[in-house]
Amino acid sequence: MSSLFDGVAGLLSDVFGGPVIYRPKGGDERAIQSVFRKAPLEAIDSDGHPVLIVAPTWRVRRDLAPEVARGDRIVPGDGVIYEIQNTHVSGSPASDAFILCELFEVDP
Repeated sequence: MSSLFDGVAGLLSDVFGGPVIYRPKGGDERAIQSVFRKAPLEAIDSDGHPVLIVAPTWRVRRDLAPEVARGDRIVPGDGVIYEIQNTHVSGSPASDAFILCELFEVDP
């Protein structure tokens, strides 16, 4: 069944994002159109409460990187490599909903 929200994450990635190189621990790297941000971001925790994330973040569509996990790395094009520390699944029912990843800088 199609959801009202299907396609919204893809539209947001196209408008506000850019290509990010995703390097999963157990697979080949690939470029994914997604949203990388260094600025603090407000998110909703699993209990529905707003939380402030001050770490760099990466929003990627769930259907483009379903295997995303702690320890995977991204290269967003700012000259820095980031490692995924935590992931938060969106509460959206859309098939292309975002996964929000908290990141930290690593040495190349």
